[in-house]
Amino acid sequence: MKNWPDVDFVIFDLGNVLIDIDYNKAMNLMKEALPQALHHRVDTCYTAEFHKAYERGEMDSPSFRNAFRDYFEQSWSDSDVDFLWNSLLGELPAYRLDLVRRLKSQYQVGILSNTNEIHVDAVHAILQAEHGMTNFYPLFDRVFYSQEMGLAKPSAAIYQQLLLELDTKASRVLFFDDLLANVEGAASVGIQAVQVKGPNTIFDFFGDV
Repeated sequence: MKNWPDVDFVIFDLGNVLIDIDYNKAMNLMKEALPQALHHRVDTCYTAEFHKAYERGEMDSPSFRNAFRDYFEQSWSDSDVDFLWNSLLGELPAYRLDLVRRLKSQYQVGILSNTNEIHVDAVHAILQAEHGMTNFYPLFDRVFYSQEMGLAKPSAAIYQQLLLELDTKASRVLFFDDLLANVEGAASVGIQAVQVKGPNTIFDFFGDV
């Protein structure tokens, strides 16, 4: 059964919505590269302020790499940092992009992601290698990255900016994100928001579109 919601825009998060993310893999690789005494820092690196600042575009990539090295007290090369930082990125299955293509016949489709330049470059490389696209624009009408907006989920401000740039009302937007806090942030400004709890959530939601 097809489900065509009465909205104009369908917006997707990236991580664990369109592209698989494996934090455990990345954290294990970091621990393998660190002495035991520093393993505890791995557990908080994704919530560290330098990471949040990088996602909000308040720090460039060279500064982030230096902050990453300082945080772990290591002299890793830039390529070592990028490898560890990108190691959480998994598959970007074609069937998810195919769903977006089908939805595009009825809606404007977009991305809203908390992300950063190093991850974006790596995701674009995956897109190129696996799907022949240099970026998301051949498929998506709008792409919103936190680093470019200077804002980050779940702050209400990023959703308000999204609505401003889309020039639409909150009720005309449907948003999918894997994190409850981000879903609640979107809902707080009136956006219809759905938490993605597994790989079938968006497919179950739309049915046989």
